[in-house]
Amino acid sequence: MTENVTAKSRREAALSRDTIIDAAIALLDSSGEGGLTFRALATKLATGAGAIYWHVADKDALFTAASDVIMARAIGDALPDATPRQNIQTLALAVFDAMDQHPWLGSALSQAPGQLPTVRLLERLGQQVAALGVPASQQWVATCTLLNYLLGVGGQNAANASIARVQDLERTHFLETLSAAWSQLDAQDYPFTRSVATKLREHDDRADFLAGIDLIVQGMLHNTGTR
Repeated sequence: MTENVTAKSRREAALSRDTIIDAAIALLDSSGEGGLTFRALATKLATGAGAIYWHVADKDALFTAASDVIMARAIGDALPDATPRQNIQTLALAVFDAMDQHPWLGSALSQAPGQLPTVRLLERLGQQVAALGVPASQQWVATCTLLNYLLGVGGQNAANASIARVQDLERTHFLETLSAAWSQLDAQDYPFTRSVATKLREHDDRADFLAGIDLIVQGMLHNTGTR
């Protein structure tokens, strides 16, 4: 009995906030948001729930902390020799890829508006927007436009990937089926949708995402006269 208590005490003493967050990320990646419970986390860490509560107040705090770790890793540092436009592209793709690799991240960010994970991204984007020469009076709107586009499109792409995995959908087959359905829509009511049916089948999500980022940045440069 004494040996069991001693072993448990040692495990709890070795437990750290970083260890808990890493384990939470692994659970989220494997089981989704619904799989993150303190019971499952305690089992994974071979400890008691009380030891986890010592480091993290509740599930919401843990969810936010996990998303902050992923965001911090994805953002990294700005490239010193890159232009502001290149830094925005690199940053946007890094976050897009992080959300693709961790589909729960979009939900975590939407549930923690104004908290550190999103603020990290806002700050980095804002610095590059200012470096583009966007007037101070327009920087807030310009930065928020980039932020909302990045989180919205990246989050939707991740959600689509999750749905595909759950429903065991193969991307090429799914897009071909949807493209065929679009091409059969009423030509008078859906002229545009019919016209892009082939594009739907062939499009690349990552490339389309980056093209949207470029459109926003081009608009900023146009307004500053520095195209």
